[in-house]
Amino acid sequence: MNFEPLYNPYPSRRMTTYGRKGMVATAQPLAAQAGLDVLKRGGNAVDAAIAAAACLTVVEPNSNSIGGDTFAIVWAEGKLHGLNASGPAPAAISLEAVRAAGHERMPGYGLLPVTVPGTPAAWAALAERFGRLPLTETLRPAIEYAEDGYPVSPTIARYWADGFRNIGELGDELYAPWFATFAPAGRAPAAGELWRSEGHARTLRSIAETNAESFYRGELADRIDLHFREKGGYLRKEDLAAYRPEWVEPIHVKYKGYEAWELPPNGQGLVALIALNILKGFDHAAKDLADTYHKQIEAVKLAFADGLAYITDPRHMDVSVDALLSDAYADERRALIGERALVPAPGEPPTGGTVYLAAADGEGNMVSFIQSHAGDFGSAIVVPGTGICLQNRGSGFSLNPDHRNALAPGKKTFHTIIPGFLTKNGVPVGPFGVMCGSIQPQAHVQLLLNTIDFGLNPQAALDAPRWRWVRDTVIEVEPGFPDHLAQALARKGHTVQRALDVGMFGRGQIIWRDPASGVLAGGTEPRADGEVAAW
Repeated sequence: MNFEPLYNPYPSRRMTTYGRKGMVATAQPLAAQAGLDVLKRGGNAVDAAIAAAACLTVVEPNSNSIGGDTFAIVWAEGKLHGLNASGPAPAAISLEAVRAAGHERMPGYGLLPVTVPGTPAAWAALAERFGRLPLTETLRPAIEYAEDGYPVSPTIARYWADGFRNIGELGDELYAPWFATFAPAGRAPAAGELWRSEGHARTLRSIAETNAESFYRGELADRIDLHFREKGGYLRKEDLAAYRPEWVEPIHVKYKGYEAWELPPNGQGLVALIALNILKGFDHAAKDLADTYHKQIEAVKLAFADGLAYITDPRHMDVSVDALLSDAYADERRALIGERALVPAPGEPPTGGTVYLAAADGEGNMVSFIQSHAGDFGSAIVVPGTGICLQNRGSGFSLNPDHRNALAPGKKTFHTIIPGFLTKNGVPVGPFGVMCGSIQPQAHVQLLLNTIDFGLNPQAALDAPRWRWVRDTVIEVEPGFPDHLAQALARKGHTVQRALDVGMFGRGQIIWRDPASGVLAGGTEPRADGEVAAW
C-alpha cells in the first residue's frame, strides 16, 4: 500500500487514556509497550521507566543514546527523590586547549563536546535503589529490538534523515562509524523500514549483565578510551571510572494550591520555577487572551535571563537557588512586566535531541524520566562496533573564561533536559515533561497553566498550541496558534514569527493520578509518534 506517513491533512483527536494498574507514556509506541510489558511481568514504575528508556536508545536513536545523560524524579516510599546523571567534562580538556585549536565557541559535532555519559549509570542506580527486576530483565526488550530489528516510526524517520544530511555535510572520515551504524544502506531508513544494530544489542547486553560496570570500568570503557586516544579526543577510561550519578533533593515553588517540582542546577528546571513564581502573582481572566499569553511570555523571558546568567555546575554558582526563588525577588521581577514586550536582562537576586517518558504503577510509584545526547545524534561520534553514539553536551560550555558556565575540566555544563513533577498538599499528582532544548521550561510553564489555571485534561494540555521565546522580543508560534492572538501579541511589541512545522515545540507526556481511586489519566504528545500504554 502506497501512502505518505507524514502527510496528515485532517485534524486528529486523541482522548485522555485511563488505567489503574500501570501506565507508561513515551513519544515512541514500542518503548511505551516495553515499559508496560515489564509492569505486567512484576516490575514497578521504576523498572518500567528503565525498560522504556533503554528501548528509546534503540527505537529513537536520533534523540538519545547509551552515550547520553539522564535525569529522573521518582515518587516512592512516600516522597520525591531526584537523580542527576549528567556527566562532567573530561579531566584532560581545558578551555585554553580548545581555543588554541582555533575554536571561538564549543563545536556541536566531533570529539571536543563529548562529556562523560551518565545514562547507563542512571539505569543501574535506579534499579538498585527502587527497582524490583534486574537490568537483564528490564533491558531485554531493547536488546531484542536492536537484535531483531523494528520498523522506524514516521516522526523519527524524518529527524533521522535530517541527521544523515547534516552529518554528511561535515565530510569527515571521523564520522564513518556513525554511517556504518545508522545508515548501513547508504541512507537514513524510511518510515516503516526495518533497522537493526547488533552493536547496540551487544552493548546493552553487556550493560545489563554487569549492572553498567562494563561501561565505566570494563571492556566498553576500554573501547571508548581507545577510540578517543586514536582519534585525538580527551575522554579517558579514568573519567568513566570516576563517574557516579548523584541523588539530589528536588526543588519546588508553590503555585495556586499545588507544588511544582524540578531538579536543582545544573539543569534548567530552575527557569520554569522562576517563571511560575512570577506568574503566581497574576490572575488570568481566560486562557485564550493576548494578555494571558503576554504575561506568560514576559515571565519566561525574565526567568531565562536569570537562568542563562547564573545556572551552571552548582559548585561554580555564586547565586543560590533560594535567592532566585524568593518571593521578594519574584515581586521585583514581576513589577517589570508591563503592557509592552521587554528585552530581558538578568536581575540581581539577593546574595546568599532528548526523550521524555512518564511511568506509574498501581501501587502509587511514579517516575518522571528524561534522557538525551543533546543535539540530534549528539556528537555523531560512534565507537565502532558498539552502537554507542556519544553526546555533545559539552557544546553548552562557554569559552569565555569569565562566564559562570565556562569550560573547565571535571565541570558539568548548564543542562537543558529537565523532568517535572506535580504534587498538591504533599500528595503526588504525577509526572510531566517535554523534550527539546530551550522549549522545555517554557513548555513546563504552559502545561502547568493549562492544567491548574485553565482546567484542561492531560491530553488537551499537551494538544494546546504552543509558543516559544527565541531571543530579545522574538517569539515563535506553531502553525496552529490562532492568528488573532498572534496579531494581538505583535501589537504589544512582540516580534512574532510563525513556524512552518511543530518540530521545535517539544514532545511531552503527562500522567496524573487520582488520590482517592488510584486511577491514572495520561496524555501523550500529538507532535510525535507517541502512545500511552495503560493497564
